[in-house]
Amino acid sequence: MPTPINHRPLGLTVAIVTLALDQLIKYTVTYPLALKSRADIGIEILPIFRLRWLENRGVSMGFFHADTDLMRWALVGMTILIAGFVAVWMWREKARQDVAALGLVLGGAIGNIVDRMRLGYVIDYADLHFSEWRPFLIFNLADAAITIGVLILLARALLLRDKDAKTETLK
Repeated sequence: MPTPINHRPLGLTVAIVTLALDQLIKYTVTYPLALKSRADIGIEILPIFRLRWLENRGVSMGFFHADTDLMRWALVGMTILIAGFVAVWMWREKARQDVAALGLVLGGAIGNIVDRMRLGYVIDYADLHFSEWRPFLIFNLADAAITIGVLILLARALLLRDKDAKTETLK
């Protein structure tokens, strides 16, 4: 029986690249672009996409604001536990696509944890909009990586479950 292929290096590479790109972009919008000083107007990249400065002291979509140091560190602790769960899942996972998706989630989570530990907030900057309509709140690369990773995991779980169910009914 062949030995299963170990996809851990892929997951770790995806997580490290995601983390590095996230921190590089946050550095760029903070210092060279000085986005914080342009908070009101930002920088228009495309008619539907603008860079805008936002200090997110909450979690996903600004929920659960961490307004005190105790709340901030509790949020850091909670997100470290979640990132640890994702890392263990990634380490045990056998499916290549799931390992890559978990790498996106892990790298994004660590990127936001670094911000919260270092600054007390997460730097958000990406403002996708269609005229006045915004399908998302202002976000960052880490948020996008987490979202894409979770969507891949969900899609694969739903599609594979349906495929497995059809195979079972044919037997």
